[in-house]
Amino acid sequence: MLIRVFDPADTEEIVQLWRDSGLVRPWNDPHKDIQRKLTFQPELFLVGESDGVIVAAAMVGYDGHRGWVNYLAVTPDERGHGLGRALMVRAEELLTALGCPKINLQVRAGNDAVIAFYHSLGYAEDGSVSMGKRLIADD
Repeated sequence: MLIRVFDPADTEEIVQLWRDSGLVRPWNDPHKDIQRKLTFQPELFLVGESDGVIVAAAMVGYDGHRGWVNYLAVTPDERGHGLGRALMVRAEELLTALGCPKINLQVRAGNDAVIAFYHSLGYAEDGSVSMGKRLIADD
């Protein structure tokens, strides 16, 4: 798999990947999320390609305190082949190069397969409560 930076021409394939992976929710417009990412650290929006086809993607960011990984997805047909692991390794390399001391990420409660995936990469639950407040509605 080739890991490269997102190109705007990838938009529809990425949105479909996220839909196929169950990551899209009614309150988050994935097109708006992509546009927002392109205004901040677009070089950390990673795309995994195999034979010219997008098979994986992740939005990575660093706020000066913590690194974040969002929208990590691997096409359902390609899961279990190390593509998600490869994206996370690249994300960790990029964040380390920026001086990032720790990565945070969120997994929806009950998504045991994804929690197990991150455990296999050395991630652990922090015991904190994730809270949020919508400032801009996507509807």
